[in-house]
Amino acid sequence: MKKLDKLILGSFIGPFFLTFIVVDFILLTVNMLKYFDEIFGKGLDFMIYMELISYFVISISPMALPLAVLLSSLMTFGNLGEHFELTAIKSSGISLLRALRPIGVFVVVLTIFAYLSNNYLVPKVNLKTFSLLYDIRMKSPALDIKEGVFYAGIPNYSIKVNRKMDDVRLKDVIIYDHSQGQGNINVILADSGRMESFYNDRYMRLTLYNGVSYKESRAQRGITEKPVDFSRTNFSENQMVFNLESFQMNRTPEDLWSTNRSIKNIAQLRDGLDSMASEINQIIYYNYLTTESSYSYFTRNRKIRPPEDVVRGKAIYDSLREARLQFRKERKEDSLISVGVEASKIDSSLIAIDSLEREELKLMEDSLGIVDLPNQLDTLPNSIENTKENESSVDSSQNSKKLTKGEFQRPSDWREKLEEDRKPDSVELKIKESPKEFTEAQKVKFDSIVSAGNYRNRAATVALNNARTVKNNFNTKITQIDNLEREYRRFQIAWYQKYTSAFACIVMFMIGAPLGAIIKKGGLGMPVLLSIIFFIVYYMLTITGEKWAKEAITDPIFGTWFSNLVLLPFGLFFLKQARKDARLFEADAYVEFFKKAFKPIKRLFSK
Repeated sequence: MKKLDKLILGSFIGPFFLTFIVVDFILLTVNMLKYFDEIFGKGLDFMIYMELISYFVISISPMALPLAVLLSSLMTFGNLGEHFELTAIKSSGISLLRALRPIGVFVVVLTIFAYLSNNYLVPKVNLKTFSLLYDIRMKSPALDIKEGVFYAGIPNYSIKVNRKMDDVRLKDVIIYDHSQGQGNINVILADSGRMESFYNDRYMRLTLYNGVSYKESRAQRGITEKPVDFSRTNFSENQMVFNLESFQMNRTPEDLWSTNRSIKNIAQLRDGLDSMASEINQIIYYNYLTTESSYSYFTRNRKIRPPEDVVRGKAIYDSLREARLQFRKERKEDSLISVGVEASKIDSSLIAIDSLEREELKLMEDSLGIVDLPNQLDTLPNSIENTKENESSVDSSQNSKKLTKGEFQRPSDWREKLEEDRKPDSVELKIKESPKEFTEAQKVKFDSIVSAGNYRNRAATVALNNARTVKNNFNTKITQIDNLEREYRRFQIAWYQKYTSAFACIVMFMIGAPLGAIIKKGGLGMPVLLSIIFFIVYYMLTITGEKWAKEAITDPIFGTWFSNLVLLPFGLFFLKQARKDARLFEADAYVEFFKKAFKPIKRLFSK
């Protein structure tokens, strides 16, 4: 590495780490303020707070890196320009692009590191952050009994202490016992007391001295019954033990957050996208099949078929599901063989696994509104064909077709094959043909039957009910599909963000370095101001693009790359101007420009 590269890179590394720490601290403060009331004041250990803060620092680092690169590169080249070092570099025959190369290589390496961090480190840290933050939220505030105020932090009790001698000794204590859930019927008054915790602060012993306990029974039937019992007990010493489990922080399993997209890497996000696409396809496919029953007359000679792309997608997703089930069986079998289990036990275990997977598939089909589906997983549907209709007879033995393992058939053949296997071979289904023409007498007779039996009104009522049912089913399915599609877009946004937040480091470098060479001012004045302006613009564009993608206004890949695509031309423009030593931020340049522009006008007025 040449001395010039060491000089430029050394002048960049220091400000970069300093600005990264400052920016990370600012973003950490802003992020912690959102949960200030829910985190602090609960008597947690210092190490728990440090653990939470460390998680927050890592999780917000993808947002801090672009701003740190922008500010540090702007400061570095601003200092070089201010001290005329950049002028000396150019006068020696070294171009600006050559001077940018060492920092550019560092930023490219930083971009790769940011991508790896976004894909592997940040998801795991987000999982721990969500789990710890939820546990802190669920924890009750610390036990803090104040003078002259009723304290209801202990479940089923309300305690008032008029005077506290110290953290242990109490004066003039009033306790309302609500454990029976019948109001203020149990009251304890004491002249003094002592409050002590034991067994690792899990329980509290409250010892009362020189007091009275009042207990009153609750009336059941109103004023007509006999007066209720009332008891009063004087005591010189009374001990009460309170359970403080609600004040302890219980750690919940991290598996509860396994469905959140923020804790998934790219491979897991792809699996989630495939699952949601499969579920959407399943809903559309079976909606066509279940809707056919609502059109009694329309489907007499016609069938409602799903679109070809839906059928093709159904076959693909079913084949993937079958392959996944087969892979699980083989992996389970290999694991059982590796531990030395007998063959009979392996067969029984595989049968149990197969039945469990079939039960899960059946539950999924029932939730989608599927009725009477075949429960064989050896074959899968692949294509759909037009069925023969209005045939005079159907021979089940002639039309039956053997389904071998791994062979793809259309869903109607699959269903018909299972139904035909249950019928005797000698049975033939006869379809009686309806007469093609009716006589006038038959028509009059039919019309009289329809008019006398009020069939038209009844048919209209049935049709209206069927229409309402179909409409309600469609609205329900549309709502399910809309929710799944919205979540699908959110998963896509989370996937593309892992690339865009890393690539933003390169964009910010392309803006900051040429801009510093143009303004030729270092320090924390002008560079900080310009960095904040561009970062706010970047943040607003990012939020806007993500909102467009969530609302399906634009494609998710364009919405997530929107901010980088908008700011990249600015970087190229500043780079072009920096190579020409343009005076974009010098007031004298604009004064000279306006003087030249108004000079012909002055000559005209002088004449």
